[in-house]
Amino acid sequence: MGKTIIHYDEMWAEALRGIARKALQACENGLPGGHHFYITFRTRHPTVDISPALRARFPDEMTIVLQHQYWGLEITEDWFEVTLSFNRISERLHIPFAAISAFADPFAKFGIQIPTDASIELPPAAEFEEAEAEEAAAPPAAESTAPPAEETGRVVALDAFRKK
Repeated sequence: MGKTIIHYDEMWAEALRGIARKALQACENGLPGGHHFYITFRTRHPTVDISPALRARFPDEMTIVLQHQYWGLEITEDWFEVTLSFNRISERLHIPFAAISAFADPFAKFGIQIPTDASIELPPAAEFEEAEAEEAAAPPAAESTAPPAEETGRVVALDAFRKK
């Protein structure tokens, strides 16, 4: 059997990421009705940009929820950015679509798992231990000037949305 030239797995993953992209684009000016998104992404993807504190707390994967408390959603063909509040501290996240491993809209009872690109070399989690140590030694951050959050950001498991 010959080596495949057509990489269907990569095409499939890109098509699934396109669903997440189009869903975000459709809601760029706010989520209609009860729609809300759970987006899981690999924090060690080379072009993910999150604070050292978040990276130390979630060295491999993180799930964010876009529902009521988010600001400045910006979407391009390759990435999106959003500001979320974590313990009343605003954090700007830059997430390439290539880093997304799961996307769900519980209101629509819709969820997908996206195969990750095994060819991308991820830095070892040990590199983030140093950032965690620096964060712990840093003086406490000043109170955020972001709009007050009634709820803090939370990370949730998507197991409840997966088909058994």
